[in-house]
Amino acid sequence: MAKEIGHFIGGKRVDGKSGRFGDVFNPNTGEVQAKVALASADEMREAVANAREAQVGWAAKNPQVRARVFFKFLELVAREKEELAEMLSMEHGKTVPDAHGDIQRGVEVCEFACGIPHLLKGEFTDGAGPGIDMYSLRQPLGVVAGITPFNFPAMIPMWKFAPAIACGNAFILKPSERDPSVPMRLAELMVEAGLPAGVLNVVNGDKEAVDAILDDPVIQAIGFVGSTAIAEYVYTRGTSTGKRVQCFGGAKNHMIVMPDADLDQAADALIGAGYGSAGERCMAISVAVPVGEKTADALVEKLIPRVESLKVGLSTDREADYGPLVTAEALQRVKGYVDRGVEEGATLKVDGRDFTMQGYESGNFMGGCLFDNVTADMSIYKEEIFGPVLSVVRAADYEAAIELPMSHEYGNGVAIYTRDGDTARDFCSRINIGMVGVNVPIPVPLAYHTFGGWKRSVFGDLNQHGPDSVRFYTRTKTVTSRWPSGVKEGAEFVIPTMN
Repeated sequence: MAKEIGHFIGGKRVDGKSGRFGDVFNPNTGEVQAKVALASADEMREAVANAREAQVGWAAKNPQVRARVFFKFLELVAREKEELAEMLSMEHGKTVPDAHGDIQRGVEVCEFACGIPHLLKGEFTDGAGPGIDMYSLRQPLGVVAGITPFNFPAMIPMWKFAPAIACGNAFILKPSERDPSVPMRLAELMVEAGLPAGVLNVVNGDKEAVDAILDDPVIQAIGFVGSTAIAEYVYTRGTSTGKRVQCFGGAKNHMIVMPDADLDQAADALIGAGYGSAGERCMAISVAVPVGEKTADALVEKLIPRVESLKVGLSTDREADYGPLVTAEALQRVKGYVDRGVEEGATLKVDGRDFTMQGYESGNFMGGCLFDNVTADMSIYKEEIFGPVLSVVRAADYEAAIELPMSHEYGNGVAIYTRDGDTARDFCSRINIGMVGVNVPIPVPLAYHTFGGWKRSVFGDLNQHGPDSVRFYTRTKTVTSRWPSGVKEGAEFVIPTMN
């Protein structure tokens, strides 16, 4: 019988009450390995009430005390990193080494959270006027929430709850119902690290739980990562109720390869960035743009054997390049895109649709696919595939190459491979994409910078982690103070100025 996963509310695991459950699959076998409770709106309200009560005392603690919880949490995650990675791998399908990377990038934001007391300092002006001092405070919002995706079940929850909690808020996490075990365990470790019960609650669920978050008047802010369609829905509905909302959606990340680039380096970069984690990354490179026919021919020639030799294996196989996709539905969706690409006239140089893993024929495995001669009007170019599929779009020159990402509706990440500094500088200056790599294939900023795309890859004004996260999870209060000594008596009817 499959185990049941409930919720984490009030500092402990609790059973679901709705009677509704979702299946958690083993991507290697296709079998159901657990049932996850899908919360009702009433259960979400219960979690929010719990968080609201706990937040008052948590916000009253000084920032350094809050930071110490994260110092201890980092010790506990380090203690359990192997178990967490294996747990993540068995639900998501990414390899254990890749799961370690998922956890580590989340840990780095928790390390950033340890230093948030410095960023919470306000500003002070002594003698702003006669006998007047002026200062600003950064104060927590109250109860905030995060809705996170399946593809990074450790990293993105930590990206959301770490800065929010360090700033003094209480947090409601609604992780993906496809791989819920790691977020649940992270919440337990936060309590073990000293976080008061109720400050972090994990409520598993589907659209009913999401809508309950969007409509709850207590929740002041929401962070979301997922598809663009749902990001727009969350942003529109959340802001309509007066919430502060940041939503990160889909991507179609290009890598431009200039004629002067080291093509072996570029090809290796495309293989890792395009096929790692089976392409289930919002920062995956899914479009290669070689400049000039000679560059394109040489690049494709180098890519073909690399794609053909990709080692697809079980998520537990530490030597595999990537494992299965998360669900059978995801696998069929990706295969459908490959079918469509062939129908639209692209040249399928490497076809991984018929790949099967011996002994695991029901697993969600797919070999790498490589398209050449893709054009900007094809659906495989316009839409996010989220699978091990790389498209080569040939560009006649540099201007034609940069026009492709410039004109695309998504603007998450982009990269250029070149040896020419002038070209790289021009590219960084002109490109209308949020995160840019120069000879770096996946330009994900480190935790003390900020992560976020442009165009329809993002809805909202502030990005994830870094200084923007502190701005997002706090509000500024400015105090103007004057004490009675020497104050002129009598009412003043003119607006105060510094004259």
